[in-house]
Amino acid sequence: MLYIVATPIGNLKDITLRALEVFKKVDYILAEDTRNTARLLKHYDIKTATLSFHQHSNDKKIDLVLRKLKNGKNLALVSDAGTPTIADPGGKLVAKVKKEAPNIKIVPIPGASALLAGLSVSGFKADSFTFFGFPPKKRKRNKFFKMVAKSDKTSVLYESPHRIIKTLDDLNSFKEIRVKDICVFRELTKIYESSYCGTIREVLKSLKSDKIKGEFTIVISG
Repeated sequence: MLYIVATPIGNLKDITLRALEVFKKVDYILAEDTRNTARLLKHYDIKTATLSFHQHSNDKKIDLVLRKLKNGKNLALVSDAGTPTIADPGGKLVAKVKKEAPNIKIVPIPGASALLAGLSVSGFKADSFTFFGFPPKKRKRNKFFKMVAKSDKTSVLYESPHRIIKTLDDLNSFKEIRVKDICVFRELTKIYESSYCGTIREVLKSLKSDKIKGEFTIVISG
């Protein structure tokens, strides 16, 4: 089996009992960053071996994973934080397993997600929404923001601390965004969890006067 296991997005207590059971019984844990996953496993005294699997993993690494699965090994896939395959390189592995090893059972172990955590406390309509993931760093960036601006549904984006101000500045260039309310959440579930809500200009002003650190979830009203 291949288990797709959600892990905490910050607070290590946000792990399910089922996830811990899976970690203990599988043969290997595929981790986006083995050092990051090691901290979680050490916290819960889990000794299972880890293998790296990230966005730069090549076809040779995917073939290695497939061989292990075909040879009867049970594996768990985790990302650095939250639910794997959501704005995460694990999706290409799941697609490959489905295509080349259809007899392998793929089991979701649900849990934390920054997407849903941010959406749930935004106060914006969430019966229908669009998740855009991370904005492109360079190519097709303007096209990406045009799609966000034209969306009539609540929209959710992720962004890193290094590009959050640039991304908000880019969004602020669209009049469709300036008339909407937005919420920006920083370090969800962590000690320094913060939220900035209002117009995009108000949020930008608050962020620029604060320390920029941690991962960000941006929610834009429909």
